[in-house]
Amino acid sequence: MAANWCSGNAAEDTKDNRGWLLGHFIHPSEGVRHSKDVEVKWATHQAGEVRHEWTKDDQRTTLVVLIQGEFRVDLTEGSKVLSKQGDYVMWGPGIDHSYESLTDAVVMVVRWPSAT
Repeated sequence: MAANWCSGNAAEDTKDNRGWLLGHFIHPSEGVRHSKDVEVKWATHQAGEVRHEWTKDDQRTTLVVLIQGEFRVDLTEGSKVLSKQGDYVMWGPGIDHSYESLTDAVVMVVRWPSAT
């Protein structure tokens, strides 16, 4: 892999990183996948999967885009069900969140800046 470019499969390349494809926690030897600016996650969730704990005072901006399935994101400001491919929800600093996968679902998460 070259230091300034890469290609692959998001589902396969994220298995050892809890779904994270890009971010500060990717080893610098991974080249462009290591970033202190942004994090990208490819997340596959089983129907009924729930994140019971809520984030606590996260100071980053987050975007969740539905790839397939049906997925609910719960925010301190309300809830949004993502049901159509391409549906998204985005929130800024200080809004906590949790989620439930209503069916088997795949979402892409983009979060910035990358926590260090």
